[in-house]
Amino acid sequence: MEDVSDPPFRVVCKENGADLMYTEFISSDGLIRDAIKCRRKLEFFEFERPIGIQIFGGDEDSLAMAAKIVDVTNPDLLDINFGCPVKKVAGRGAGAGVLKDIDLMVRLTEACVKATNLPVTVKTRLGWDDDTKNIEEVAERLQDVGIKALAIHGRTRCQMYKGEADWTLIGKVKNNPRIKIPIIGNGDINTPQKALEYKNRYGVDGIMIGRAAINYPWIFREIKHYVETGEMRAGPTLEERIAVSKKHLHESVKWKGPIAGINEMRGCYANYLKGLPDIKQFRSRLVTLKTEEEVVAVLDEIEAYYKGIELENTPIELIDYHQNCPL
Repeated sequence: MEDVSDPPFRVVCKENGADLMYTEFISSDGLIRDAIKCRRKLEFFEFERPIGIQIFGGDEDSLAMAAKIVDVTNPDLLDINFGCPVKKVAGRGAGAGVLKDIDLMVRLTEACVKATNLPVTVKTRLGWDDDTKNIEEVAERLQDVGIKALAIHGRTRCQMYKGEADWTLIGKVKNNPRIKIPIIGNGDINTPQKALEYKNRYGVDGIMIGRAAINYPWIFREIKHYVETGEMRAGPTLEERIAVSKKHLHESVKWKGPIAGINEMRGCYANYLKGLPDIKQFRSRLVTLKTEEEVVAVLDEIEAYYKGIELENTPIELIDYHQNCPL
């Protein structure tokens, strides 16, 4: 997720149970031009493994060259994004825009498979619109050119995030006897119960969590606990929420520098401290501070002020991430 799944955020997710993570998606053209921002997105910590680097593009030669660049960084897999619905991406024939031309999608994928020694996977959607839900054909053809797994979001590009994700076609792909690769389902999973229910109902090999983790990185450990025990794990304590806030802040400052690191963290506190009564009085201070030490001092103050409080679990809100996507 652009400007979300950077290394500091991935640290928090990994420590709370994420099994496999992806980088922010990277423009193949940007990698070839050696754009600093694109190159920076190739970096990851060893403890993040297994880690996939995700690229996007609409030109076979560019995507193949980008795949070779990714190869050198030695991630665990290379993922191609054919699912991003943002106009600036899809409108220029990349991301979900490739869903308009399945022959091109197949050629792009085959070019990547041939260009790299890494396992190649794909993330995509059901189709471009309601009249072109061709994911069953797509899955077979991409498998035939060598992908090792397919992640499917249960909406079309034209839906963006409107309505509910339709997992029926995801299940049909998984239960197609021709399909031998792992199928990963994605869309609207925001509770452990829903994750297990959908995994069992549709038979998918894995569940991909996106928007829910932005607000609540603890969802990974809660899903795993529920799958293993059938019981709900208690939500994060006040101390755990403060610890994650500090950890994310520290990694953000270390990765991006004090100015960008502190500024970009300001939107996270509302999520991490959600459910605390009258937290606005502290949050309004957090978003004005200039140094990591000042922020940590206020977080310590919050922890002392609310010590002993019982936090209620509130529903995880699934935001329309792409509405504010910077691309």
